[in-house]
Amino acid sequence: MMRALWSAASGMRAQQTNVDAISHNLSNVNTVGYKTEKPEFKSLLYQTLQSETTSANGAQKPISAQVGLGTRVASITSSFRQGPMMEVESNSAVAIQGNGLFAVNGRDGETYYTRNGDFYWSEGANGLTLCTSEGYQVMDSNENEIILPDTVDASRVMISTDGVIGYTDADNNYVPLGQTIGLWQFNNDAGLEKISGTYYLETAASGAPMNEATTAGLARSTVHQGRLEGSNVQVADEMVNMIIAQRAYELNSRAITTSDTMLEQANALKR
Repeated sequence: MMRALWSAASGMRAQQTNVDAISHNLSNVNTVGYKTEKPEFKSLLYQTLQSETTSANGAQKPISAQVGLGTRVASITSSFRQGPMMEVESNSAVAIQGNGLFAVNGRDGETYYTRNGDFYWSEGANGLTLCTSEGYQVMDSNENEIILPDTVDASRVMISTDGVIGYTDADNNYVPLGQTIGLWQFNNDAGLEKISGTYYLETAASGAPMNEATTAGLARSTVHQGRLEGSNVQVADEMVNMIIAQRAYELNSRAITTSDTMLEQANALKR
């Protein structure tokens, strides 16, 4: 009965984490580039009550007796399935269709990866620089900043589906900028470490980033100018998951109550 108390308590803690993750998903249903998070659970250690042996009269006991000690959260992984495309008025906004991620240069010198393509042209030392709303510089396929000359009007910038950047001059002639928006893929997207918002960091579990422009055999992603990728959270699914998590929490709570009642009855027998 004491084991039942602790096992049920571990179940309540795990389901509380599950509810927290679902609530976080629902709160980010309108966040651009957000990816649904899902908790994964695993069983705790098992305690052996009886090993494989023989009884006093020589009868075989080929199966051991074990009892579990509860559950815990093993990981919270992000699902990188495609989100809906939303049309916006900004011509510096871009959305990815495919498995690629943008790379941005953080203020700490680290390279972050994101699906949030809500970019802006920011005034820099060398001209207009393509940045995120947080001020992180967007990297091209050669891992350089994307800079627009001072003489170019940002409203005339054009981005092809291959990510190639160019602009139209005063005579409406197309002029290539000589830079392409960089896109990277990972062998295991779920292994990326989530930093904040919609930014991810490379880890040993995710594998090294693979540049779509230079890595052979990758399915190339396409870029859509004037669009943003919405959150891939499915509200109906999250509401169902919320109900299941709440019921599981209640069941674990009831298991604690039942164990307490059994202990109370056992104590009453001694009187």
